[in-house]
Amino acid sequence: MTTTLSPAGAHRPYSRLSISLHWLMLVLLAAVFACIELREYYPRGSAMRDGLKAWHFMLGLSVFLLVWVRLIARWGTSWLPPEPGWTRWPAAAVHLILYAGMIGLPLLGWLVLSADGKPIPFFGLNLPALIAPDPELAERLEDLHKTVGSAGYWLIGLHAAAALFHHFLLRDGTLRRMLPGRR
Repeated sequence: MTTTLSPAGAHRPYSRLSISLHWLMLVLLAAVFACIELREYYPRGSAMRDGLKAWHFMLGLSVFLLVWVRLIARWGTSWLPPEPGWTRWPAAAVHLILYAGMIGLPLLGWLVLSADGKPIPFFGLNLPALIAPDPELAERLEDLHKTVGSAGYWLIGLHAAAALFHHFLLRDGTLRRMLPGRR
């Protein structure tokens, strides 16, 4: 099957680095979600529940670090033109919101732990608190973190659905550009 949409170059795959970081971020985000959801199956104060929460924090902060690597890689490589037409602006908006979430949610989590007066674990390190302890603020920030996190998972689902829409209905090569091993 041949595709005949878009200007020259629009069907080039992304760089290996961009593709690798994209899929690594998906795995990390799935693990962050799994850790915080699975903790509910264990009693409060249990080692497993506390471990899952710690992994949620550490993996969330890993997302925060890797999103900056992704942005630097995106700025440092030749930029591929977006697909033309009506999908351009919704795609740009979703990507902007996804990047904002990958930066904002880990920061919110860090602020929650800081305001709760709890340690901020990161693979053997304890990161510094960003703000002074304030239990009321911690509760409000945690509610915001949960709400934005839930919206983020729906947005990731929308992003995946849009990729499938491009692949199966528009047949424009958009999904193939981001698949590993498709050079």
